[in-house]
Amino acid sequence: MPQDPAPFTRHVRVHRERGCTVLALRGEIDLAAAEEIIPCLDRVTDRPGARVVIDLSAIEFFDCSGLRLLYRARGRLLERGGELRLVCTHPLTLRILKVTGLARLLPPQPTLQAALAQPRAASGSG
Repeated sequence: MPQDPAPFTRHVRVHRERGCTVLALRGEIDLAAAEEIIPCLDRVTDRPGARVVIDLSAIEFFDCSGLRLLYRARGRLLERGGELRLVCTHPLTLRILKVTGLARLLPPQPTLQAALAQPRAASGSG
């Protein structure tokens, strides 16, 4: 059964593109923002085989709450046979992803189009 995109919130916009659900995060991704994003994230990662892209290109700040969102999405999708792709160009966020090792598990792409073009094997399932 097709799933309608989740409603927009202040920190997340959701749309479908090329067979993937895109969660475009915006603004400051901190504890308060994460609490707002979790219901949306859980909704789009609940379907078996879901293909999801988290786009961080419009974020201004990203802390450990944001990392928890990425790990949560990845874990939920892997449990359900889905895949997760990531868009990130913010230098400090890229540094956090590298230091924590998440960049190895979920290689960040420079654009949404690059993330959508990734082969299935590179989706962070390793």
